[in-house]
Amino acid sequence: MGKFCGYLLGEEWLLQRGIELGYPRPKTRDDAMQIFCLASRDVRTETGVYAYTKLRRVKTPQGKRYWCIAFAATDFWEQLPTTAPREEEYIALKEALKKDGPPRWFRGT
Repeated sequence: MGKFCGYLLGEEWLLQRGIELGYPRPKTRDDAMQIFCLASRDVRTETGVYAYTKLRRVKTPQGKRYWCIAFAATDFWEQLPTTAPREEEYIALKEALKKDGPPRWFRGT
């Protein structure tokens, strides 16, 4: 599995975003996965990055797993750029997610 350059999102943040959008609390893991995708799509659309990002599962160097809104990937088959994005491409998402600094690279799971 390759690496992804993006911003990390916890499942709780995605669930909360989904609830704020009016989705019911999930009853199954499949329900939760659907909310994760919908919440991610909403924030990516709202910030104008939807067309050139993907939601991917990654892990930190410490082994913790997160969702990642990825701007770039080392794997050609992901159909994402292979280099980190320019600031103007990520600034709106960075501000919406209240993140510090540019997107970082994480190993995919």
